[in-house]
Amino acid sequence: MTIDWILVAATFGIGIVVGLTGMGGGALMTPVLVLFFNIPPLTAVSSDLVAAAVMKPVGSVVHLRRGTVNLPLVKWLAIGSVPAAFCGVLVARAMGSGQAVQDGIQVALGVALLVAAAGLTVRAFLRLVERAKVRDGRAAPLPQDRPDVTVRVVPTVIVGAVGGIVVGITSVGSGSLIIIALMALYPALKASQLVGTDLVQAVPLVAAAAIGHILFGDFQLSLTLSLLIGCVPGAWLGARISSRAPGGLVRRALAFVLLASALKLLGVPTLTTGIVLVVVLLAAPLVWFVVRRHYGFPGFVDRQAAKARRAAKAEREREPAGQDAGGPSGR
Repeated sequence: MTIDWILVAATFGIGIVVGLTGMGGGALMTPVLVLFFNIPPLTAVSSDLVAAAVMKPVGSVVHLRRGTVNLPLVKWLAIGSVPAAFCGVLVARAMGSGQAVQDGIQVALGVALLVAAAGLTVRAFLRLVERAKVRDGRAAPLPQDRPDVTVRVVPTVIVGAVGGIVVGITSVGSGSLIIIALMALYPALKASQLVGTDLVQAVPLVAAAAIGHILFGDFQLSLTLSLLIGCVPGAWLGARISSRAPGGLVRRALAFVLLASALKLLGVPTLTTGIVLVVVLLAAPLVWFVVRRHYGFPGFVDRQAAKARRAAKAEREREPAGQDAGGPSGR
């Protein structure tokens, strides 16, 4: 069994991004394996999913302990996603054999990455609109306690099923796509609860897809071990520094990388890809500047002011606990 240490170094960097943003594992890992290490798409998807099945439960335990998981939502998402993820593997095999199935999975992966990049952009826009409504008094302040959410069973099961199929075929979607759908279906959920619920529902989803790929895919143990050796410490380090890093900037960079990977996987010529990326790199900041000004925000984010606001919010959240400890019951 051979460990590819160059691959370990690359996946360590991907793990840091995952720890910083909470998403992007499959969306970055699989295209890196295909584009830079010339690993066949089906093999990349299979090994990436098995590695993800090992890593996902770690973060899930943290969110379960913090109470940032809506378990009824997890149940109905899993009812749709678990069988669909296993079936997604069968769909991948049904595409054909040999080069045909590899090409089919590569195209499906490219489309999934385009949707994921668009989803990150839509998510940022919806957050901006939400903040503007709260600021202007057109919406109630975001709930600080756990909101009561009425589960919409049929749409939730459908979201799980669609996400499961996509993950089973491409390994992309357990974090990037499903969380966008949850935001649209359940806008009352806090960001931490969206992430926690999505992460926990991804555990059975990814496990089902991983089992399917072990049985019917092209799983390679040495490749998976290389992924785990790099990703696990990288994700731990990313999580440790996430509070200091500008998450919005990291997510924008992630969306740009997803777009570039998608264009290459879809077979867009290198010159055309370069032109598209340059246009996006130049135009996107200007468009975002105009959008922020339209909603009454400064064109550029004041990092120091944002950091001060986060520190003040954290201090307010700690105050009740400190007062309780100092009261009669705390003695």
